[in-house]
Amino acid sequence: MSEPLTEAGKDLLFRTARTQNGWIDKPVSEALLRELYDLFKFGPTSANCSPARVVFVTSAEGKERLKPALSGNNTEKTMKAPVTAIIGHDLAFYDQLPRLFPHADARSWFTSSEELARTTAFRNGTLQGAYLMLAARSLGLDCGPMSGFDNAKVDAEFFPDSTVKSNFLCNIGYGDPAKVFPRLPRLEFEEACSIV
Repeated sequence: MSEPLTEAGKDLLFRTARTQNGWIDKPVSEALLRELYDLFKFGPTSANCSPARVVFVTSAEGKERLKPALSGNNTEKTMKAPVTAIIGHDLAFYDQLPRLFPHADARSWFTSSEELARTTAFRNGTLQGAYLMLAARSLGLDCGPMSGFDNAKVDAEFFPDSTVKSNFLCNIGYGDPAKVFPRLPRLEFEEACSIV
């Protein structure tokens, strides 16, 4: 394949990257959001199903539409974030499979099982949300992912009469270092992993 990332690259994506709780007043351009998509779309999904659907909320009007669905401390930090990505997944992703995975009749795999389609959409849409965060960090952006919101309200407001369902939110922009919490511990290898 290719050369491993430098230590600085690993820091950028993982070790020094932090979940942001506050934002400096610096906009994120539409061009940068398009560049972000053009990176994260290449993350692998099963049968290239690509179920993620993202609404980038950037306007004051859009934030006001989102506000009633937010809970607790998530309201203030979301209102101040330059961008809030609503990361959802399309339960009818399989309609795109004749184009995205032309090697087989993959659409029929999912039209014959609603449960398989739902599980596949959620799993792969979640993966794509993680790719979005890594891509954002690689572009010098900070992220503040969160799940403290009312999915039903978000779906009614942003995905009405749609097969798309929200999964999680991710604030995106340039973080305020003064608002970052101290680094929390992580499990050690032996606590989280095994080799068999």
